Amino acid sequence: MEYNEFITHVQTLTQSDSREEAERATLAILKTINELVPDEEMQEIAVQLPQKLGEILREKETKSNQSFNLQEFIERASQKENIKPTTTAIHARAVFSVLQSSITPDVFTKFHKYFSHDYEELFFTSP
Repeated sequence: MEYNEFITHVQTLTQSDSREEAERATLAILKTINELVPDEEMQEIAVQLPQKLGEILREKETKSNQSFNLQEFIERASQKENIKPTTTAIHARAVFSVLQSSITPDVFTKFHKYFSHDYEELFFTSP
């Protein structure tokens, strides 16, 4: 998937009129994921994403492999986006959905294991 396609999918799922908002949301969510998931796993995901997004996952601003619940995840991403947590939750679901369709199922399954049960609302599950 190309970068523009990824952002367009996020924009569509969030029902945003602004491409810039979809980009900010994507970057904030990916950076927050990067704080939670270990480097090795992020590398596997990064190579399957558009280069610009992969680079974000390769950058480490803080130590990864931290443990925090969904509420803390939303708070951290919300601060990065500088928007309300309720909107960030919508953005997170969209980014997780597009991420799931962008990487191979085996890599996504390994990625999914780093999230506790309270994150399940962010993960799309087929009926």
